[in-house]
Amino acid sequence: MQDIALDVPYAAPAGCFKPRILARPSRRWSDNAASDAVIACAALGDCLIVFAALRLACTLEPIGAMRGIPLLRHGNGYAALGALSLMAIFSAGDIYCRRRLLHLQEILTCIFRGGFLWSLFFLAFIALIGGVSRSTLGFACATIGVAAGSLFLWRLLFHRVIGSESIASHLRRRILLIGWTPEVGRLSQSVWQSRTHPSEIVGYVEVPGSYAPSAAPANVPYLGGLDDLPAILEQQEINTAWLSDINVDAHRIPKLAAQCEKEMVEFKIIPSYFPIHLSAVHVESVCGTPILGVDLLPLNFFHLRVVKRLADIVGGLAGLILAAPVIACFCAIVFAESPGPVFYRQTRMGRKGKPFKIIKIRSMRLDAEKNGKPGWTTRDDPRRLRIGGFMRKWNIDELPQFWNVFKGEMSLVGPRPERPELISSFKHEIEHYNARHTVKPGVTGWAQINGLRGDTDLSERIRHDIFYVEHWSLLFDLRIMVLTFTRHGNAC
Repeated sequence: MQDIALDVPYAAPAGCFKPRILARPSRRWSDNAASDAVIACAALGDCLIVFAALRLACTLEPIGAMRGIPLLRHGNGYAALGALSLMAIFSAGDIYCRRRLLHLQEILTCIFRGGFLWSLFFLAFIALIGGVSRSTLGFACATIGVAAGSLFLWRLLFHRVIGSESIASHLRRRILLIGWTPEVGRLSQSVWQSRTHPSEIVGYVEVPGSYAPSAAPANVPYLGGLDDLPAILEQQEINTAWLSDINVDAHRIPKLAAQCEKEMVEFKIIPSYFPIHLSAVHVESVCGTPILGVDLLPLNFFHLRVVKRLADIVGGLAGLILAAPVIACFCAIVFAESPGPVFYRQTRMGRKGKPFKIIKIRSMRLDAEKNGKPGWTTRDDPRRLRIGGFMRKWNIDELPQFWNVFKGEMSLVGPRPERPELISSFKHEIEHYNARHTVKPGVTGWAQINGLRGDTDLSERIRHDIFYVEHWSLLFDLRIMVLTFTRHGNAC
């Protein structure tokens, strides 16, 4: 159906961008049907591709002992079992959902995870049915490889087809913004620039007393005021309305939700009450009452903290063993240049504000803080030993902290710990500063490998620390540890 351009029936404020809105009759329902059809095609294609790949493998390689089972005698049962079990794992992994349809990288990641679990299941099944032998395991690995390769090729081709704008435009949900805030401005830009985003922003409705509509970019049309909302929802075929301005009068919010409900439009609220950890915001029900809060950060889960702690124990012990000769060598150099204690102990703030003594190889003169005032090291600091600059550039002075890691006071990766005297002022001067103390401090961290160390922008450093807290994973930790040896920006 050809889109018909109509002038907006709402009066925009003077100087505000006045768009021409496209009338799309029954767009909401046709788009939902299109999404369901594409999801069904994806699921059916996955099933057929895996079935065909397994059936082909059975044709090329006899199944041996498994032919004694009627279900698996001709390979059809084997292929059907493989395809159906994979579909069950994919469904449990939430692969077949609208928000992932256009995001190829996310789809392939989910396929890799689900395929790994399916491979373990199939190897166990074949070993159980055919016995543990070189031939049966070789056959299992071959069929899994054929199925995985075929599935990836099929998904790449499928994404190329649905990624075309003529199809992708019908897979995106149409979003209406109620109110305008700087956070929504950043969100709208991200949505506008991403071809793989599952949503498109149709426009926004002005909320009295909110930010000036002129603050919105031209690609986010102004559609009217709150009184125009019923007509906008009907004419623009909106799927979801997002209330982005929490300054709306409390008594109006239930009315807005009711207006959306009448048009069968989802009503959601952007929780601007939470300026950080937005990925961890969720709703829980307490005695039937919904409560919105932050509780889903990765390291809030006990089993993930156990995993990270086990990695720290192994890594800390291995680090101490491997670094012992290096520590001994540089301690001797430090003593030769500046006789006295070669280790430097200082009180730092740990997780949940618990203080501990950090251990480093001394890189400064013994009288570096004779005035008693705490501070950061600056570039070409005159208090630094000759060997100190080299040690700090290559993080050699940090090696004794593997002992702090092994004891549980620190982690291999995390925000760098600061001195309590500095924190007492930073937490009042730097917004969200203490949010970094929800995890253990680390020997290295995301901020450090991005050059945010020493005398650098604290706000930017905190932003990187919070990003790490929200997106923690073992692979992220491994990436940071590897990059620690190649990035030495702003070392001083």
